[in-house]
Amino acid sequence: MRSLRTAPAPVVKATSPPGPGSLTAAQRRLGRDWRLAALFLTPTAVLVGVLVLVPIVQSFVTSTTERHGADSVFVGLDNYRALAGDRQFRTGVVNSFVFTAYAEVFKVVLGLAAALLLHRLRRGRALLTGLLLVPWVVPTVVTAFSWRSLLDPIFGSVNTLLTSSGIGPLLASLHLVDSWPAGWLSDPSLAMPSVILVNVWKGVPFFTVCFLAGLKAIPAEHYEAATIDGATPWQRFRHVTLPGLRHVITVTVTLSSIWTFNNFDLIWLLTQGGPGDVTAPYVLVAYSKAILQLQYGAGAAATLVMLPIIAGLVFVLVRLLRQDYGNRPPRWTGPTRTAFGWAVTAVVTGLLFWASPEIFWRAAVVLGIILLIVAGIGRMIAALADRGGRRASTVVSRIASGIALAGLLAFVLGPMYWIAVTAFKSETQVVMRDNDLWPTPWTLEQFGTLFTNQQFGRWYLNTLMVSAASTTVALLCAALAGYALARLRFRGAQGFTVTVLLTYVMPGALLFIPLYQLLIETRLTDSLWSLVLTYPTFTLPFATWLLTGYFASIPVDLEEAALVDGGTRIQAFRRVVLPLAKPGLLAVALFTLTNAWNEFLFAFVFITKDEYKTLPVGMQSMIAGDVVPQGQLAAASLLVSIPVVVMYAFGQRFLTEGLTAGAVKG
Repeated sequence: MRSLRTAPAPVVKATSPPGPGSLTAAQRRLGRDWRLAALFLTPTAVLVGVLVLVPIVQSFVTSTTERHGADSVFVGLDNYRALAGDRQFRTGVVNSFVFTAYAEVFKVVLGLAAALLLHRLRRGRALLTGLLLVPWVVPTVVTAFSWRSLLDPIFGSVNTLLTSSGIGPLLASLHLVDSWPAGWLSDPSLAMPSVILVNVWKGVPFFTVCFLAGLKAIPAEHYEAATIDGATPWQRFRHVTLPGLRHVITVTVTLSSIWTFNNFDLIWLLTQGGPGDVTAPYVLVAYSKAILQLQYGAGAAATLVMLPIIAGLVFVLVRLLRQDYGNRPPRWTGPTRTAFGWAVTAVVTGLLFWASPEIFWRAAVVLGIILLIVAGIGRMIAALADRGGRRASTVVSRIASGIALAGLLAFVLGPMYWIAVTAFKSETQVVMRDNDLWPTPWTLEQFGTLFTNQQFGRWYLNTLMVSAASTTVALLCAALAGYALARLRFRGAQGFTVTVLLTYVMPGALLFIPLYQLLIETRLTDSLWSLVLTYPTFTLPFATWLLTGYFASIPVDLEEAALVDGGTRIQAFRRVVLPLAKPGLLAVALFTLTNAWNEFLFAFVFITKDEYKTLPVGMQSMIAGDVVPQGQLAAASLLVSIPVVVMYAFGQRFLTEGLTAGAVKG
């Protein structure tokens, strides 16, 4: 037995890393693989440094200046002091807080409900999950156009359906709306709730997918033990499901809060901050000051003054991810964690009531109705089960789940159905509003008019070229950097990883002003190069972060075997690691391509000439004041959405595999 145990010793010695005595002075100081790490990390470091870190520093410098004619004068902290008395900026901050808080609450509730419903399904789960992803996948400009049309006070399908069903007058009698028919986006009291509704519609799929993955990770033994102990469904949900999802919920809400707090494109496309400034977030205020008024210092100060809030959210996210990666126990447990959670909830609730009492009580009524319905159905099922009617309780449960899923699918797919049918209507039917939910007859008139009257083909080609180029750059740089961070040993690896994560969650609102100044100085505005060069600011950090986790999930033994056979580290990377990382690479390519395809803020700020516009900006420019070519926009929305939906449909298997490995290790 001893000989069997000692026989492999030479192999272990051959594959083990060199000992301290075989390392050079530079390797002992900088790490064993510092030369190769420097080679692999240089492209990412240069891009992140030039396009993210330097612009942020430049933004701080710009915020201390004021434009006087063609010159910029140093004014110190005057721009920050002016913000304290700027009513428009204060309103923007409050709007951003209200928009984010209510959107996150409803995303959590609806996303968790959808995940629980899908988790119970035995058949059709993949199909329904794919359908629920549609709002998250389609470009924001498509989302905004469809909901603007549906929420039109006179011709919109929402008011038509609510009136015919009697729900609309009921809402007016309950004072949930001031009058009927409701002006959802034009009424100051309804504009913000309507914008929140659209953001929830677009964000629920992300929460659903994350929560569904979290539910799959909860061991079935926990539920079985709780059932044996006599726990009711509510007790199992409270003491097993929620604790098992605590980490997923916290990370998902933190990430989504950062994105929602800095949202610009959805609000701009829906209301442009109106009516008045009731929906204008702080990002739109910064855009107005810097781009429209050419006061770069004031605009930079407006974005940077919000940096402490964003930094706080990023700090929480980094701590959670590092704790999860190192399997460290949380610092606060038991009553302390519970008390802190309730304290934060109380503070946020009080601030929401102070910020907007009208929205607060309306949201409370909607949430109350949802919770009462769920609680009533749960009580009914539990009562039937207690009386021995297990078959009856199962039937009621399935019927309730079916109705809930049907309602969820109608909410999710309704706007997309309206786009599809409107694209095939004649212009006469669109103008006359005849048979709004069905084309009579079916025709391709809108598609022909779109390509004849608009530069849609050019916009499509521009978007395709920019998306392909930025995806290629992100994929190549991220593959090298991700491998270096996952495999190579060098000093500063952890700091570089944290920097990549920070740049990933850094909002575009902090970057578009200094990047705009940089592009003006280099004379790259109104060119596709301005987009190709700036899109890596949001595609490269995410790709690097995800691939780092995926490379770490690949067994190191395969790579070591290639090294033992005489291969170099680069050969092992090219011939062993990259082929095994195809699912992760495809997932990264799909996500980066989608983000570039849908991007609006940078393209809107950096491009003004029609021949260089991308699809989201070009479609937005088709709306001239109150003149909205609905048929052409519906046809354009369909053509813009189809490629992304098809890519996700065919790449769903690789997407799931790539994201699962990356999330576990990253």
